[in-house]
Amino acid sequence: MSKIHPTAIIENGAVIGENVTIGPNAFVSSQSRIGDNSQIMQGAQILGSTIIGKNVKVYSYAIVGGDPQDISFKVGEEVSKVIVGDNSTIREFVTINGGSAKGDFTTRIGNNCFMMNFCHIAHDCLLYDNIILANGVTLAGHVEVGSNTVIGGMTPVHQFVKIGEGCMIAGASALSQDVPPFCLAEGNRASVRGLNLVGLRRHEDKENIIALQDAYRKIFKNPAPIRDSALELLESTNNEKVRVFCQFIIDTKRGIPFERS
Repeated sequence: MSKIHPTAIIENGAVIGENVTIGPNAFVSSQSRIGDNSQIMQGAQILGSTIIGKNVKVYSYAIVGGDPQDISFKVGEEVSKVIVGDNSTIREFVTINGGSAKGDFTTRIGNNCFMMNFCHIAHDCLLYDNIILANGVTLAGHVEVGSNTVIGGMTPVHQFVKIGEGCMIAGASALSQDVPPFCLAEGNRASVRGLNLVGLRRHEDKENIIALQDAYRKIFKNPAPIRDSALELLESTNNEKVRVFCQFIIDTKRGIPFERS
């Protein structure tokens, strides 16, 4: 049975799952759906057409589903959506904007994501599973973040940037270009510094780690253009992780930030 505080505002039409807790002065819009066992805490706002998965915690004064901060968005005429996966945590004062007509009107957050205080996720972002955003991370519109990635505190990410799976972006970096999977990037402006070996050891077996280390050397330590090196390696490798690594570099539209040593 759900527990809804008498001061909470739940608009007619909202769908509330089993065993949901909604705290004092929280707001849930008429088009929203809250999954089983989720918690919407004091003063949190679930706006627009927002779907919250199961076992999600939305802490005080977070705002999920606000209109996109896009001057072309037609308020009242366009339906903006947010989808948040299961087992995710949205801490205090996080803002997650809905999508815009420049995407498919949807901002998506995967399963098991953790967003710390004061993070901002802009319109049309796509976050996969098991992502951690530390305090004050700011994702501009259309940013894509791969699974098992960690972004350190106070880091802004430019619109349309793609961050591959298994990355670590150091705190207080400023990221304006794409970061390949399994890499560590830091600095202002951020550059790729090497592989995210700590993350790799948590998620990958030794064979894949050795293959990725070899791939990194062949691409980033080679005097040839990195796209050419990635194309050559893609044709010769059978390792799936290396193939993902190479394909990302080949497909990048914003370029890869790195300094050849």
